[in-house]
Amino acid sequence: MTPYITDPAAWQESWDRQQEAYLPDREHRFAAMLDAVEAVTDGAPPRLLDLAGGTGTISLRTLARFPGAEVTLVDLDPALLAVAEASLAGRATVVTADLGRPDWVAALPHREYDAVLTATALHWLPAERLTRLYAEIREVLRPGGILLNADHMPDDALPELTKRLTARAQARRAARYAAGAVLSWSDWWVRAGADPALAPLVRRRQAIYPTGHSPEWNPPVSWHLAALADAGYTEVGTLWRGGADAAVAAVR
Repeated sequence: MTPYITDPAAWQESWDRQQEAYLPDREHRFAAMLDAVEAVTDGAPPRLLDLAGGTGTISLRTLARFPGAEVTLVDLDPALLAVAEASLAGRATVVTADLGRPDWVAALPHREYDAVLTATALHWLPAERLTRLYAEIREVLRPGGILLNADHMPDDALPELTKRLTARAQARRAARYAAGAVLSWSDWWVRAGADPALAPLVRRRQAIYPTGHSPEWNPPVSWHLAALADAGYTEVGTLWRGGADAAVAAVR
């Protein structure tokens, strides 16, 4: 896929800026997640699975922090995977697989990982599938390995405050879009679709997701903790929180 991308650094930067409009504290959550990875590996380079890794955001930060890390990135989106493969330039294994199907595990190059990380991605999966996925992830972790999922996970004890925080964040984002300070999600995809190199991959993406992703489903953090405990992890808890978002951790 690499020949499709003439300037992967520019597309990575564009993607990061677009995502940061939604998640101003995006780098904070990544740092907290990688701190936890370091803790379970005692600082040794990890074997890490970047789940629904998109353009490789987590993979790139993992390799910057742990230069000897062995990284696998899994996603289904052909356009994002092309950006990831070009940016990673052979430093990670890039795999195409559908997390909506239980056979995604068969595509992995390894059967045991120190850590599985995912961010702002699994909210597209329905409850039943995400519950099963949590159990499937446990099976590819070594004993003592860790799953970290950062996503929209409101605190059920703060429903009204969460609504206010979310509304203010939406207003700030709308103002930035109106001023042209950053691209919106839809505008980013319009740009990608107009690029001669990415356009064929965007069309393939549209065939995979003809109506877009599934409707977002953002249960409170307590749902995730209960689902992880039911999946058999030995420790589960909230590692990080920022407004209506959180990162949950589960240790096998």
